[in-house]
Amino acid sequence: MKKISLLFFSFFFITSAFVAQETNVKKGTQKGHTDENKFRQMKDLLATPNDQHTASGAPGHQYTQQKVDYVMDIRLEESTNKIFGDEKITYHNNSKDVLDYLWVQLDQNMRADDSKTPLAQSNAASAFLTPEDFKKDFMKEGKGFGFNIEKVTTADGKPLSYLINWTMMRINLPKPLNPGEKFVFNIKWNYKINNSVKDGGRSGFEDFPDGNNNYTIAQFFPRLCVYNNVEGWQNMQFWGRSEFALEFGDYEVKITVPSDHIMEATGDLQNEKDVLTKEQRARFEKARKSFKDPVMIVTQAEAEVTEKGRATTTKTWHYKANMVRDFAFATSRKYIWDAMAVNINGRTVMATSLYPKEGNPLWEKHSTRVVANTLEEYSKLTFDYPYSKAVSVHADRQGMEYPMICFNYGRPNPDGTYSDRVRDGMIGVITHEVGHNFFPMIVNSDERQWTWMDEGLNSFVEILAELDYDPNFNTGNLPKDIVRYMGGDQSNISPIMSQGDYVKQFGPNAYTKPAAGLYMLRKTIMGPELFDHAFRTYAQRWMFKHPTPEDFFRTMEDASAMDLDWFWRGWFYTTDVTDIGIKDVKPLYLTDKPSERVQKLKAQYKDYFDSLGDLVYITDIKEDANPNAMAKYVNGKEVPSYIYSVEFDKPGGLVMPIIVELTYKDGTKERQTFPAQIWMKDDNSVKRVFASSQEIISITVDPDLETADVDTSNNSWPKKESDKFDQFKNKVQN
Repeated sequence: MKKISLLFFSFFFITSAFVAQETNVKKGTQKGHTDENKFRQMKDLLATPNDQHTASGAPGHQYTQQKVDYVMDIRLEESTNKIFGDEKITYHNNSKDVLDYLWVQLDQNMRADDSKTPLAQSNAASAFLTPEDFKKDFMKEGKGFGFNIEKVTTADGKPLSYLINWTMMRINLPKPLNPGEKFVFNIKWNYKINNSVKDGGRSGFEDFPDGNNNYTIAQFFPRLCVYNNVEGWQNMQFWGRSEFALEFGDYEVKITVPSDHIMEATGDLQNEKDVLTKEQRARFEKARKSFKDPVMIVTQAEAEVTEKGRATTTKTWHYKANMVRDFAFATSRKYIWDAMAVNINGRTVMATSLYPKEGNPLWEKHSTRVVANTLEEYSKLTFDYPYSKAVSVHADRQGMEYPMICFNYGRPNPDGTYSDRVRDGMIGVITHEVGHNFFPMIVNSDERQWTWMDEGLNSFVEILAELDYDPNFNTGNLPKDIVRYMGGDQSNISPIMSQGDYVKQFGPNAYTKPAAGLYMLRKTIMGPELFDHAFRTYAQRWMFKHPTPEDFFRTMEDASAMDLDWFWRGWFYTTDVTDIGIKDVKPLYLTDKPSERVQKLKAQYKDYFDSLGDLVYITDIKEDANPNAMAKYVNGKEVPSYIYSVEFDKPGGLVMPIIVELTYKDGTKERQTFPAQIWMKDDNSVKRVFASSQEIISITVDPDLETADVDTSNNSWPKKESDKFDQFKNKVQN
């Protein structure tokens, strides 16, 4: 039996090889070009692998990181809203380098009277101002914020040389610190606590009409900067936005506050009997066995009684925490306190919440349950949560994370009512901030340099946790949610791979776009099985270590056997957009008549065509159709009655998979997905042929809005009547 070849529509397929041969090349020197293919490798963008950060994305055999231990005595003075600290720091030089000095972060200096942050902001004159804003802008009224460094001494109490450069302090070592050595020194300091509602800031206090304060205290002590052999010191100044790069260490902290306060903090409480009543301890023991519902440790009725008094005595809470990168605490006499146990792969972790009565009934209903859900869901996609607890503290206009504790907004109306938006905002911020325990509190990326490595990765896992808590939750971080931003004014958009301080539209850039991109990778490009293994591999490789962007990119490829350079380059390093559409759809027909052009080719390349054997042809000329042209070659099997050639174009700069939904005349639908690599040879247009026993009445690209396509007016055939703006608007609203 002769070999049968089906010669598809000659304009698009076999003839292209011959057309190329027939092309007349102009005489003279041809200009070359640099490889700009979207699938070229990223060696030009990624740091060179080394023995600390390997080509696989794993830590290398020479990987090192420093360790910094803190012993602190802290006193919070409620009458003056000041905080005082005595701090002993032990710095372990685990690097291969000799250090002549150490760099310490003084974050509170960002709000000092001589802060440079206001001077680095464009400030046009306003037509109207509040008296407070007028005094701030034109009278230069000082508020007395910022660190007051009382003294810096060696371990034996001798003065230690130092220099303060705004938010950084250089400790001049008495002698070089060699690899493997440690250096112990002391800092005594104090500062005035800011009102986080009126003055702003990631920490501070909120004052209530009854005269009570809610203190949520962080960035409150001088902290060592990160040093590593590859990049040196991370001592970029703190301008107020890009967050922190910190070393892991062990903490022992004693905090003295009014004796009627309730407190939570990073670490394990060492003196329960000294600070908790017998009843509170008994309730907490009950909570340690309650895996279904929170148990009240301090009830609202009890908190309402306490908030009416003012203790004249103090109480000291004692905490220890090992292998954490930071420390924070919250304290107030207004707190309601509840807790429940969470089963993390057979190990009990406590989920707890602190909130004033102003947070109820919303907080009592949701906060601790959201904490528990977050720990469970994040652990599934990364690693088992290693700490003993996670705490959610209610603070107006706050949303900030620290090891084991976070501060979260979401307040009902004074009468206790609240909207779905307030509820979802609270659930979202608690999920997000508790999730930060994983990124960057454990997978300890450099937030000062690469905001997306903690905010973006965290926002992605947040999507899955929120949808587990409520399948109908509007996460706001899906690919469709980034369309308005990506399709906006290019002069007001920065690539994700930008240092956070100069990023435009910080939220979409650092949170939504990376989260949407990773969601797209998981759902559309890689699939959950491949993605989840690779993502978990990255998280477990870099637990309690300092990863770089290259470590993430390389691990995701190394653990999945997928070349994703095209995706990292386009989504993270550029501001290109997705816009894939249907350019043309042509019905094709079986025929036994070769076209005039094919006849010429057959004559010109006779040997080649003879080698193909019998041929059946496809044409776009309906009059030449012969439905029986294939009948004698298929042994009675059904021959497709409808064949369509579809040309897809790509006005947008990003390559993405083409997701196609075919709707047949009987109403049934079929999905086909073509990988992004379909664009490898032609970045402008590609063609596919669809054959069916039924007539196709419509074709839709990206029907579920999976690829952040900024213009859906070209996504349908037949073309919908609504104009481009309506299509864009509908997509954004959906």
